[in-house]
Amino acid sequence: MAAPELTSPRSPRVLAARRLARRNARAKERRFLAEGPQAVREAVVRHRADADAGQGTLVEVFATVEAAERHADIVEAARAASVPVHTASDAIVAEISQTVTPQGLVGVCRFLDSPLSDVLAARPRLIAVLAHVRDPGNAGTVLRCADAAGADAVILTDASVDLYNPKSVRASVGSLFHLPVTVGVPIERVVSGLHEAGVRVLAADGAGQRDLDAELDAGRMSGPTAWVFGNEAWGLPEETRALADEVVRVPIHGKAESLNLATAAAVCLYASARAQRARS
Repeated sequence: MAAPELTSPRSPRVLAARRLARRNARAKERRFLAEGPQAVREAVVRHRADADAGQGTLVEVFATVEAAERHADIVEAARAASVPVHTASDAIVAEISQTVTPQGLVGVCRFLDSPLSDVLAARPRLIAVLAHVRDPGNAGTVLRCADAAGADAVILTDASVDLYNPKSVRASVGSLFHLPVTVGVPIERVVSGLHEAGVRVLAADGAGQRDLDAELDAGRMSGPTAWVFGNEAWGLPEETRALADEVVRVPIHGKAESLNLATAAAVCLYASARAQRARS
């Protein structure tokens, strides 16, 4: 078994990667960490696609000797794409990783977000908008739901959590690398741009006057749609709900008080996706 290449926590490469645990460092470097084999595998795939158009996504990979052997296909794919792979001691990878039980692979990636104008120019039919979402795990999970439902993009407003927070990246389980994302845009500008692009804006809120089932039955869900999802605890503020074309609630047929954010997002996005597929 080969000895690890990096063994000192004071290595400049290690220190640079560790700094990306902080939001201000991520913003300055426009880089973030992708942890675990699934995230690194998807980063390699995205890197190849982006490299064909210019600058690739993946900057470098850190791997323990054991992880490099167990996930040799990922390591070989990264090296084949001219991405440096550094073998490191378990302690070094644990220093870089933000998880309690590191999986031995960490990638340093360039930011992936696209301007709102680019997302709208692509004539999207289904978009998830995260307004006032503060929990990074929820943000990543909604992104994963949007990817699974076939959404065209995810937008995080300036009042939402940092998309590149390590918890968000982990919760997306690789979906961050699959679809366009826009970050840091005020909700007013997002809604205005969506309307100009011919996209109907629906605010998901438990107190909404419109019922999701009724909207489906009335055939109003098949056109281009953006769903706006709010804060985990207090939903959407009135001024945000007022910007939407309709405020829609997911019906509760049983005795549950409510649905959590990610579950509600999955229900809404899949409802739109099904209606759009049926029309097409």
